[in-house]
Amino acid sequence: MNKLFETSRINSMVLSNRFVRSATWEGMATPDGAVTPKLIETMTALARGEVGLIISSHAYVRPDGQAGLGQLGIYKDNLIPGLREMTTAVHESGGKIVIQLSHAGNFAAKKLTGKAPLVVSNFEGLASSPRQEITQQDIREMVSAFAEAARRAKAAGFDGVQIHSAHGYLLSQFLSPVFNKRMDEYGGEVLNRARIHLEIYKAIRQVVGQDYPVLVKLNCRDFIENGMSLEDSLQVASYLADAGIDAIELSGGFLTSDKLSPSRLGINIVEKEAYFQEEARAVKKETGIPLILVGGIRSFEVAERLVDEGVADYISMSRPLIREPELIRRWKAGDRRRAECRSDNLCFKPGMDGEGIYCVVKSREKKT
Repeated sequence: MNKLFETSRINSMVLSNRFVRSATWEGMATPDGAVTPKLIETMTALARGEVGLIISSHAYVRPDGQAGLGQLGIYKDNLIPGLREMTTAVHESGGKIVIQLSHAGNFAAKKLTGKAPLVVSNFEGLASSPRQEITQQDIREMVSAFAEAARRAKAAGFDGVQIHSAHGYLLSQFLSPVFNKRMDEYGGEVLNRARIHLEIYKAIRQVVGQDYPVLVKLNCRDFIENGMSLEDSLQVASYLADAGIDAIELSGGFLTSDKLSPSRLGINIVEKEAYFQEEARAVKKETGIPLILVGGIRSFEVAERLVDEGVADYISMSRPLIREPELIRRWKAGDRRRAECRSDNLCFKPGMDGEGIYCVVKSREKKT
C-alpha cells in the first residue's frame, strides 16, 4: 500500500491516511461563534472525501480574541452542544476532527470584540491605534482560557486540539521579536518567548490527560524583517517536543508578510509547491516527532515524495480542499491529477462578505 494511505497514530488518535485539512477560516459560524448547519456540512463533506484528519478553523478561546467575521468560538460552555453536533456528524461520516485553539492578539477585530486588541508589548507603530499591553495577570488568565477551551473541545467530542501559534496571532506574536519586546520572563531569549506556550501546553495536558492528542501549529519563520528565524523556530519546536507535544504542523509567515500572499498565488507547477519543505526537513530532524507540513502542496507526487523522503509525516492542505473536498478520495481511487485549485485566493472574499468561503471559480463554472 502507498505510504500516504497507510494507517498511523498521533497519540491515541488512529488516522486512516496521511492527509490533513489544515485549519481554514470558513466564515460560517454565527455572530457569537456557534456552529451552523452550513459549517457542519462543510466538515462532513471533507470526511466523506476521506481526508484523514480535519482541523477546524481557528476557534477563539476568549471573546476578545476574535479575528474575523463568522469565526468559530470555543470560549463558553453553551457552545459545546453545537460543537458536539459537528463532531458527531464528522465521526458518522468516517472522519476525525481536531479543533484549533486561538487568540488573535494584535490582529483581533475591534469592530467585532468592542475592545482594544491585546498586544504582547509596546512595538513600533503601536500608537497608531489603541492597544492594551498584556500583563502577567493577563497571561495567567490566557493560559487558563486555552485550557478551558481544551476541556470544552474534549467534552464536545473532538479527537484532539491544536494550539495555534502561527501567522502572527497572539502566541506567534510572543515568539516574534517584532512584537515581543518584553523585559520580563516572557521576553528576550527564545525560551522566555516560548514560555507561555509551555505553560499553555502543561495546563491543557492537566485538563485533557496524557492520551488526548495535543498538537501545535508553528511558523518555521515569520518572513518579516527582524521576525522569528528558523533557528528560533527549531528551538521552540524542540522545547515543545521535549514537553510532550504530539505533533507539529509547520507553516510560515505573518498575515502581513509576503509568504502569506504572493508565494501562495498561482501555484501551477511542481517547483512552486511545498515552499516550507527545507525548513520542515530541519524541524523533523531536530524533534523526531510527527510533522504535518502545509504550504502550497497541490500534486500527489509531491506529497508522496515528501513522506517517502521523511521530510514530513503528514501532508496538510487548505485551499485545494475548498475547491475539492473529495480530492483525497479521488487520489485514492487512482485519479492522481493535481488538485484543481488555482491558488487565486478568490475563495476568501465570500467569507469576508458574510457568505462563508467557497471556490468562486468552481461556482462560475457551474453557472456556464
